[in-house]
Amino acid sequence: MNAPVKLAITLDRLALRQRAEISSIDWTAMSDNEGARLRALGLDEGVSVEKLHKGMFGFNDPIALRIGRMMIAIRKSHASAISVVLPA
Repeated sequence: MNAPVKLAITLDRLALRQRAEISSIDWTAMSDNEGARLRALGLDEGVSVEKLHKGMFGFNDPIALRIGRMMIAIRKSHASAISVVLPA
């Protein structure tokens, strides 16, 4: 039996209130300091995230995420460097 294929999308395109798992992060799309900050906040491959809110006025920046019991805000440019897969 074949395993179901999980479709990956970037975190900035994830629907609001949707949960997903981080499948990969393009660390080269951000500075070393920005990458270290995101890692310190708990963003890494395999982590479960939920997109809670996005910025106003069509800019969609920043994006609020729930990681565990913590809520953080990241830039849309960083969210576009993070690939996620939806739960099966």
